[in-house]
Amino acid sequence: MVKVSVLLPVYNAERYLPEAIESILHQTFTDFELLILDDGSTDRSPRILHRYAAKETRMRVRTRENRGLIATLNEMLEWSQGEFLARMDADDIATPDRLQKQVEFLQRQPAVVCVGGAFDLIDPQGRTVQSIPMPQTDEEIQRMLLIGRTIINHPCALIRRSALRQIGGYDPAMRTVEDLDMLLRLGEIGKLANLPDVILKYRFHPQSVSAQNIEFQTQMAQTACQTAWQRRGMAGTYDAPAPWYRPTPDPMSQLAFFHRYGWWAFMQGDRLTAARCGLQAIRASWRTRIDFGFGSIESWKLLICALVKPIPR
Repeated sequence: MVKVSVLLPVYNAERYLPEAIESILHQTFTDFELLILDDGSTDRSPRILHRYAAKETRMRVRTRENRGLIATLNEMLEWSQGEFLARMDADDIATPDRLQKQVEFLQRQPAVVCVGGAFDLIDPQGRTVQSIPMPQTDEEIQRMLLIGRTIINHPCALIRRSALRQIGGYDPAMRTVEDLDMLLRLGEIGKLANLPDVILKYRFHPQSVSAQNIEFQTQMAQTACQTAWQRRGMAGTYDAPAPWYRPTPDPMSQLAFFHRYGWWAFMQGDRLTAARCGLQAIRASWRTRIDFGFGSIESWKLLICALVKPIPR
């Protein structure tokens, strides 16, 4: 039996998939199996997967029709053999010592059923936007989960397989918030933790499924919290703002996103991205009817700086 089963669900991920796979195959910790289930991809992902599997004995690959993420994760849970389960997404990059650090932590802390860690937020081109530290103590993590904040980033999680099976895996009713619901239920049978170390490069996409469905996701997160409050016999208050890197369809949310991302791109020397964000921000400003207010001025400033101002050194 292997120590760790890495669960990597795949759906139309050809652009980033090789980098994600390589980051696992080159871990300093080697006692693992890499389980990959392709959930009905229509791009080149299956071809990429089978090419890797043909030469890598630690990889096991399955492909089938599309059934969705939760069904895929539960199928992989039943398929797995490891004492620990490491979640991994097909567009992220694990640091080389991720598994080593997390396995050693869980071996030292038998009361902890799941450990995550800090992560670097990267853009679609792989450039670091910022580092995201996470609360480390069970008390703080549980408090944040109960107000709706998924404070263990799902692709960072290393979970005791026995604990995940004990709670029944992922709940199919908790679509888009299966991670929050799972962590809330795990927190009822054991302790949760985050490492202070950066263990993952987490890629965000302005047009991701999470961004497009953020309003529905918020509703589902409230449901997950309310259900947890009932299980625990407590009164709770939902208080989880949408992360800045997942703009909602609301023009003000998009305006704030394009300002922040645009100025970051400009400071990194990426004029083209900064200019595009400036144009998008101007459109969002018009939709909010901010014709001469802060939004419009800031948007035009971003566009003009991207086009003519020297890049800061």
